[in-house]
Amino acid sequence: MKRILFVDDDENIRLLYEEEFSDEGYEVHLAESGQEAINKVRELKPDAVVMDIRMPGMNGLDAMSRIVGEFNTIPIVINSAYSHYKSDFSSWLADAYVIKSFDLTELKKAIQEVLARPENQ
Repeated sequence: MKRILFVDDDENIRLLYEEEFSDEGYEVHLAESGQEAINKVRELKPDAVVMDIRMPGMNGLDAMSRIVGEFNTIPIVINSAYSHYKSDFSSWLADAYVIKSFDLTELKKAIQEVLARPENQ
């Protein structure tokens, strides 16, 4: 079972992801901040991280940069309501960039794709 860490400051979104992706057969873990995400990546070594960008304290781009610096083999999917961050140089570290939607089809597809890459098998 693949382990995914979802990072978002919105509790309702975290609960939605937990329910949806558990039903898809993933082991789901949650974090509400960038610093908590870094700590959980160190502890859990997830197969993928889904990261929001705009969060209080450390934003998702800074957290992603630190995670990639320590664990460059863990794929990261940015999941943000803001498309303009796609052009931000630091977002290019992500393996995928998905605009937030309550239709999770695109997010599910992005997660499947990053997990299916040979280096993640």
